[in-house]
Amino acid sequence: MDEALLRSLTPKVLGILVRRGADFAAAEDAVQDALVEALRVWPADPSASSSSSGYPMRDPKGWLVTVAWRKFIDAARSDAARRRRESLVEEEPVPGPAPASDDTLQLYFLCAHPSLTPSSAVALTLRAVGGLTTRQIAQAYLVPEATMAQRISRAKRTVAGARFDQPGDVATVLRVLYLVFNEGYSGDVDLAAEAIRLTRQLAARVDDPEVAGLLALMLLHHARRAARTAPDGSLVPLAEQDRGRWDTESIAEGVGILQAALARDRLGEFQAQAAIAALHADAPTAEETDWVQIVEWYDELTRLTDNPVVRLNRAVAVGEADGPRAGLAALAALDASLPRHAAVAAYLHERDGDLATAARLYAEAAQKAPNLAERDHLTRQAARLNAHRSH
Repeated sequence: MDEALLRSLTPKVLGILVRRGADFAAAEDAVQDALVEALRVWPADPSASSSSSGYPMRDPKGWLVTVAWRKFIDAARSDAARRRRESLVEEEPVPGPAPASDDTLQLYFLCAHPSLTPSSAVALTLRAVGGLTTRQIAQAYLVPEATMAQRISRAKRTVAGARFDQPGDVATVLRVLYLVFNEGYSGDVDLAAEAIRLTRQLAARVDDPEVAGLLALMLLHHARRAARTAPDGSLVPLAEQDRGRWDTESIAEGVGILQAALARDRLGEFQAQAAIAALHADAPTAEETDWVQIVEWYDELTRLTDNPVVRLNRAVAVGEADGPRAGLAALAALDASLPRHAAVAAYLHERDGDLATAARLYAEAAQKAPNLAERDHLTRQAARLNAHRSH
């Protein structure tokens, strides 16, 4: 059974059912039932001439649409709301090749509905567009399957009444995909790779330089993944990473996509972020990083978003380009309660030679770290400086 084929067909089949008039929640249930049926009756080779059900397997999408629609009709007929759906069930479409149209893009917009919380939007996107099971999503987010099932069910109820023919907000969809990417890897689902796959899919359907910018950003960041952790699982800072372990093919692809997007002269925040990542990727060594140009890109990014986290990262870049005291001056204008503020301050104070303050701030940052790996890294930094001062 070709699991990749099923996952690629899931959003297309779901889109067709919703387009025919099925509400999202019922359509999604019907598609999942059809996938279970496919796992049961399809031959090992989905390109075979026929299946045990007698339907030509050279059109697996059509087979899934037919079975899913029948599942939906069966559920609708037994539901208390049958009268509201009579117009849908009176005439069953004749089995045959599936429509050539692809409603996957509309599913992106539906799953990124503004009434959903970010976590619910991500979960629904992974389920409806990504084709992941509830169990896989739960494992990826390290929560019980029942908890994730409830989250997805609530999300489906929320979008059940949303009109399917309304234009969607690409920016919201990109935010959801960026959230998926930032979850990284856990369980048996590589969410970073999944986010790249879904963003490629979106880029094939939407002619928007910001979609290309996000795809480039993901590829450039993902290219460094193998070098981010040591064999013992500890974090390796960018400046200390073995650049020979970076994925040069992903870097080349990301840079090419970014250059094409920037040439359209419609700059957006994801393109600016990708430009910063490209400058890091372009440097043969950490010492050869073009920090002056990175500061310029952070200035553009600040103009586009005025995000305090962007200003925090800009302070680091300023510290590298103009010296640690210039970086500390930029940092002084920011709220000390910002995530990672103490870590940035510690790094800049260390660069300035104030090891006592740096050690104290590293320890403070460790207490606020969002995950165990980052906490351990910051704790080791504090211990390193304290040991150095004691000698």
